Amino acid sequence: MSSLYLENYGILNSSNNWQLSPEELQNIIIQNKMGVETKSGVLSVNTGLFTGRSPEDRFIVKDNITNEKIWWDEKFNQSFDSKKFDRIYQKVVGYLSEKNLYVRDGYLCSDKRYQLNIRSISEYPWSDLFVHNLFFRISKIEKILPDWLLLCAPGFQANPRTDGTNRKNFTILNFKKKIVLIGGSGYTGEIKKSIFSVLNFILPIYKNVFPMHCSANIGKLKKDTALFFGLSGTGKTTISNDPDRKLIGDDEHGWTDDNIIFNFEGGCYAKILGISKEKEPMIYHAIKKGAMLENVILKKETKEVDFFNDSITQNMRVSYPIDFIKNIEKKLLSSNIRNIFFLTYDAFGVLPPIAKLNKAQSAYYFLLGYTSKVAGTELNIKEPQATFSSCFGAPFMPLNPVQYTKMLIKKLNNSEIKVWMVNTGLISLGESRGFRIKLKYTRKIVQCVLDGCLSSVDYEKYPIFNFYIPKYCPGISPNILNPKKTWKNKKIYQNQVENLVKKFIKNFDIYRKYTDKEILSGEPKIE
Repeated sequence: MSSLYLENYGILNSSNNWQLSPEELQNIIIQNKMGVETKSGVLSVNTGLFTGRSPEDRFIVKDNITNEKIWWDEKFNQSFDSKKFDRIYQKVVGYLSEKNLYVRDGYLCSDKRYQLNIRSISEYPWSDLFVHNLFFRISKIEKILPDWLLLCAPGFQANPRTDGTNRKNFTILNFKKKIVLIGGSGYTGEIKKSIFSVLNFILPIYKNVFPMHCSANIGKLKKDTALFFGLSGTGKTTISNDPDRKLIGDDEHGWTDDNIIFNFEGGCYAKILGISKEKEPMIYHAIKKGAMLENVILKKETKEVDFFNDSITQNMRVSYPIDFIKNIEKKLLSSNIRNIFFLTYDAFGVLPPIAKLNKAQSAYYFLLGYTSKVAGTELNIKEPQATFSSCFGAPFMPLNPVQYTKMLIKKLNNSEIKVWMVNTGLISLGESRGFRIKLKYTRKIVQCVLDGCLSSVDYEKYPIFNFYIPKYCPGISPNILNPKKTWKNKKIYQNQVENLVKKFIKNFDIYRKYTDKEILSGEPKIE
């Protein structure tokens, strides 16, 4: 690519590396001592100060496109003045001028009807490698006209007093100019989630597509599609990587008006703390040359990855092209949606490992998105914290969460899709801190749902929450199916239930005036 292309963006006298291969990028990173190779030749980098997202430093430019459409709040969708954006943009391109940059064209969305072309310009080669791994790739000879520009300058630091940011780091989305501006953070997840946020605005507003923070897979025989909603740390990536089913994608999807599920991405970004060949074979074997490890520790003697050493962060990650997973649906498209799972890490130990939801409950719990923030996925999160993330992805949802919820209700009303809540967190607290349900049990329960064997068992109503839980599941202890049975002190258990329900009610109050009786009827009730 000629440097004249970069001058069109205000970047002057810079050299650029156009569409480099993973091998070329890895060599540059190693030569510049920005990363090291593992024993098996996989690149490992340290992203610096930021090892997780900083959602409180994400902004959206407020203009005539976004003013009345964005769900403005001080936590996630913070407004940014358009004139201040222009000034900080000029500062960033001035900073990138005369530097050796990495430029790449790629696109999002496996359904070509909704393809979004992205040109990324990165200061660091590892940012460019991440874009290669996560976006859909084109060859050097292919040409696409970019719809959006992504500028990634981890070394640039804002002046909050004059630039209008909260801190030195920032991510700013400008829907009028179609620019994503990232500065001050080398954590690659900021790239991924900024583009996800763009699609979460564009697709529902202009394309009537329901965007979802979920993974998806499809049965090899029945060709049935399952969706798995959940935040980082709830098992969304792990559980959807099922050897008996084909993976469509592990994190971000669209649901079209004609009931097609399509992957937004051409790659995966998986948490790998504690990963093993036995527990998560598909992800484990995807960690090969061409993948990029982030913030891991290598054993000094062997240069092997220590997957249990979280001294840098618990949010250890790996990015890789999705075809590194052998068991994928090649078109990354599917239909015939049969089951939806809401994955929740319950830090209170009172939600069952599996519960069947009616449509009202499905809408209610989707809108609230209860889970617990797991250590490492965001700054300053050291222990699990109960939280509510609307639509299981509040930091990436620019519209009023009720708008997304109504899209889900419409899908459920026109189908026989079953919705389930799955607790992958604590099953009991008892007299101590309790225990997290074993992954093998969660896998078994989900498998029983997909196989249909939970369709013929007896259910019982779970008091206060009023959803139904199975009395029997093959291979699972009945005591685990009902959390109340695992608590020695039933009075403490009841207090925990009521404390959690009060949190539900309090957090739902913000949406109450926007909802109708159908959604409200799904609310748990303290007797």
